[in-house]
Amino acid sequence: MKKQDTAFLVTAAMFTALTFVATYIIRFPTPTMGYVNVGDCFVILSGIFLGPAFGALAGGLGSALSDLVGGYSLFVPGTFVIKALMALAAALLFRALKKRPVAAVLISGIAAEAIMVTGYFGYNILLTSLSGNADVSLAAAAASSAAEIPFNLVQGSIGIVLAIVLQPLVHRILQKTLSGVRFAA
Repeated sequence: MKKQDTAFLVTAAMFTALTFVATYIIRFPTPTMGYVNVGDCFVILSGIFLGPAFGALAGGLGSALSDLVGGYSLFVPGTFVIKALMALAAALLFRALKKRPVAAVLISGIAAEAIMVTGYFGYNILLTSLSGNADVSLAAAAASSAAEIPFNLVQGSIGIVLAIVLQPLVHRILQKTLSGVRFAA
C-alpha cells in the first residue's frame, strides 16, 4: 500500500470519527423523542473530500455508530443508508460544481439535506407501520413522522452553514498536512 493510500484511509477514518463525535456529543433532544445534531456538516464534508464511495461510507458509518451507541438502535440501518446517500449526493454535486466552491457546498448541502428530511420521514413511517400496533394507520404514521420535519430542517440548515464555513478550512488543512494525497475537493 502506498503512503498516499494509507493517508487517505486514515483521513477517511478521521471523517468517520468526526461525524460520530459531532452527531453523538453535540445533540439536542426534541419533543418527538429524536434529537438535532451537527453531524450532518461532516456527512456533507465527507462526501466533498472523500468522494462518493468513501464519503458515503464515512458519513453513513459515523452517523449509524452514533445511533447505536446513543440508544437509537432501530434507526441504525435507516441512518446508515440515509447518511450514505447524503454524502454520495454531496460528492457528486460538489464534483460537478466545484469551480464555485461556496455555491457547490451550498447546492450539494441542500440536496443532501433534502435526502435526510425525506429519508427520515419515510423511515419513521416504516418504523411506525411495523410497530405491531394495529390501531396505527398509514395516515397516523405519516402525521407522526411529519412532526419530525421541522427539527430535521433545523438540523439540515445547521449542517449546511457549518459545511460552508468549514470547507475552506478543511481544504487548507488537508492540502498542507497531506500534500501528496489526492482528495475529491
